[in-house]
Amino acid sequence: MFATGVTIVTTKGDDGVAVGMTANSFNSVSLDPPMVLWSLAKSARSLPAFSAAPYWNVHVLASDQDALSNRFARAGEDKFAGLPLEDCATGMPLLPGCSARFQCRSVFQYEGGDHIIFVGEVIAYDRAELAPLLYVSGAYAIAAHKGEPPKAAAAPQVGAFSEDMLGYLLGRAHYQFMARFRPMLAEKRISDPEFFLLSLLSVRQPMSLAEIAAHMADTGFETSEAVLDAACARGLLRRDSGGYSLSPAGSDAILHILAAAKAVEADLGGRIGALQGTALRQLLKTLVGTTDRGLPSLWA
Repeated sequence: MFATGVTIVTTKGDDGVAVGMTANSFNSVSLDPPMVLWSLAKSARSLPAFSAAPYWNVHVLASDQDALSNRFARAGEDKFAGLPLEDCATGMPLLPGCSARFQCRSVFQYEGGDHIIFVGEVIAYDRAELAPLLYVSGAYAIAAHKGEPPKAAAAPQVGAFSEDMLGYLLGRAHYQFMARFRPMLAEKRISDPEFFLLSLLSVRQPMSLAEIAAHMADTGFETSEAVLDAACARGLLRRDSGGYSLSPAGSDAILHILAAAKAVEADLGGRIGALQGTALRQLLKTLVGTTDRGLPSLWA
């Protein structure tokens, strides 16, 4: 039930071959001098290499590196095949894209039951503003700051509309986010339905009427031949035997609008922080998957 960070420890054997493994036993020993420890099962194939190695690197994985964690948790394969590596002073394998990395000199080892505990002195360290990957209750998870508790509100009556309703929170967040780039929508004279339509076709085009209608089924906006032909008449779309696609004017409009939306997103990310931003995306993706009624995949 306790959350632990996920790490990968790497070194090289006497033959110069890279060795690595996933570990969740990483911990701090002291700050002065900076020392860390981790443990390895006595039955592990990599034990001889780590036992003899003068140096090893500990990588604290970022929240998007679960596939890398799984890769290094498996036995009997070349875990480094095709992986980019960075140079370091000790010559040990250094993986990119991690939340934090510790380059260590092996100080001593001691037995701890069926494990060997390795203690090392940190000789180099770097970190990135990336949410760490966690492991809790048999599954990967992410961390987020809890934040300040909301002001106490009067308990709502049963069945009453309240500020804690998920639909209200999602809806308000959506409209407040869009409000930040509505000036660009107004400048380009693009309505909300047209914004969704142009965004859709900016990902994949051409599309038939049926395909567009299927993708926009949950928006609540009408998607008919008359609506699409009206967008063509406005110069936003063009139609041929392959279906509907963006016109040069439509491409220009959606390019400016999406740039404005990305700027709002970047500002929001700076305000709530990297951890909260990552957690928010993961939760929203989970919600989208849970509530999906079978819309066609746009990015497949």
